[in-house]
Amino acid sequence: MKKRVVVGLSGGVDSSVAAYLLKKNNYDVIGLFMKNWHNESVTLSSECPWLEDSYDAMLVAEKLDIPFQTVDLSDSYKEKIVDYMFSEYENGRTPNPDILCNREIKFDVFLKIALSLGADYVATGHYCQKKYTNKNNSNSLTYHLIKGVDSAKDQSYFLCQLNQKQLSKILFPIGELLKSEVREIAKKQNLITAEKKDSQGLCFIGKVSLPDFLQQKLKVKNGSIIEIKDTFNQYKKEEPNFNSTEELLKYHTTKPVYSIQNGLKVGMHQGAHFFTKGQRKGLSVGGMKDPLFVIDTDVENNVLYVGQGKFHPGLFRRGIKILLNDIHWVREDMALNFNENIEVMARIRYRQPLEKAILFQQKDALYVLFDKSKSAIAEGQFVAWYSGDELLGSGVIS
Repeated sequence: MKKRVVVGLSGGVDSSVAAYLLKKNNYDVIGLFMKNWHNESVTLSSECPWLEDSYDAMLVAEKLDIPFQTVDLSDSYKEKIVDYMFSEYENGRTPNPDILCNREIKFDVFLKIALSLGADYVATGHYCQKKYTNKNNSNSLTYHLIKGVDSAKDQSYFLCQLNQKQLSKILFPIGELLKSEVREIAKKQNLITAEKKDSQGLCFIGKVSLPDFLQQKLKVKNGSIIEIKDTFNQYKKEEPNFNSTEELLKYHTTKPVYSIQNGLKVGMHQGAHFFTKGQRKGLSVGGMKDPLFVIDTDVENNVLYVGQGKFHPGLFRRGIKILLNDIHWVREDMALNFNENIEVMARIRYRQPLEKAILFQQKDALYVLFDKSKSAIAEGQFVAWYSGDELLGSGVIS
């Protein structure tokens, strides 16, 4: 019997080609479009993403002669993604809805629907690969999440919260292809999505004005913008000698604490919860020698702290702390025990080059110590760590 695969047809070229390749490889393919967003009032330009995308997905399914249907997951999406975003911003943290969308919607809610349709697997158009090993000829397989062959499009970072059970049910048909090859296949098969631009913006919502989006629920609150000079006395100069690992980690993960007395008021904002670390746009403060960047947000007192220039010391830190409940290992067999450490390559943003780091498992948390300081480390974002091309795990920055 053919293996049945439900493909998440998004109306883009990547998922279209994924569906084509699966059918070509003799799978029983079903196309499913996920409708997750209804409100176009905050979408920029004339785009109405889900209507256009669902129509394109339907045309691709017709062309490939596969069954197709639309499922409305908007209630789950609002509860698990949109409400989470509002809550995170309100608390001065910076969420990553794309990572949560993969964990909570595409490979949880959507996966359960697919399995209810008798699917053996689900498939998406992600640029990453899955491999597996079978140690000692046991029945238990270990699944490996591998970067996509196209390094410019690798999307493994967005899948950093997947687990072994989810991976066992997922196929990534285009992970071994370059984007140019995907488009070429789509052209040869006369798929309507062959020349379609890649989607941008929030997962399933599209390009939005973030302030307009957040103002649906978060109130405008006028507050002060305080500039902190690069000579502020809490900025770390020369690294001292440490008597323990705990001292080392505390030193590199402790942030400066600002108050309005530490700087000069240079402007006003409409709510500290609308801003994030490293942000440059939207401050509306001129007359400075160098551009201003947000170096910290105090949502409790509604104060924005900024510094001049992209190399301002307030933007940089070497260490990241991940609370115990926020540690996630894709490779559960490699999870660290207390007092263990491991050298990895890590990143805190999509497409950011991987850089050397060491993970330290302590009693209270997992710590990530980069070789070099990283700019604009934002609470609520995800740090992901790799060994070679394999993504091992991730965690929420605290």
